[in-house]
Amino acid sequence: MAGKKPEDGDVTVEKKPKSNMVLIIVIALLVVLLVGGGATAFLMLGSSHEEATATTTQQDTKVEKKKSSSKKSTDHLTIGPMYPMAQFVVNLLSESGNRFLKVAVDLELSDVKLQPEMDHKKSLIRDIIIRTFSSKTFEEISTLKGKDKLKEEVLDKINENLSDGQVKNIYFTDFVVQ
Repeated sequence: MAGKKPEDGDVTVEKKPKSNMVLIIVIALLVVLLVGGGATAFLMLGSSHEEATATTTQQDTKVEKKKSSSKKSTDHLTIGPMYPMAQFVVNLLSESGNRFLKVAVDLELSDVKLQPEMDHKKSLIRDIIIRTFSSKTFEEISTLKGKDKLKEEVLDKINENLSDGQVKNIYFTDFVVQ
């Protein structure tokens, strides 16, 4: 029996180096995968950052070129002169006809020189706003995207009728749907 015990010990000794070798291989593969994944992430994020910077630069150039366009201004640091409008109460488009929108609107003007034209065309502007709001359903204006789309639509329609400047942005100062 004394001869059999060392053999059992030899078998045990032989298994330990094999299990250590497997462990070392697994650790090496994990390190290679982590390094490769890190490098890939760095390259992808680095190129996305460069593309975002290039896109931002191109957008800034386009914004400067299109200051006369009717797109909504997002420069909230330098807000232009405001033109407050009286409150609007309109029926929303619905089958039952029992949905109402009560909204107060302030218009941001591109220049103070536009104010006399706004005063002169106030009825036209109110009509544009009322017709646009009343053509919408509750579902269309209940989301943030819907409100932004509504602003863009009103902004475009108003600016089509102005000659001395443009309305840069529309601000809802009160917005209640019933």
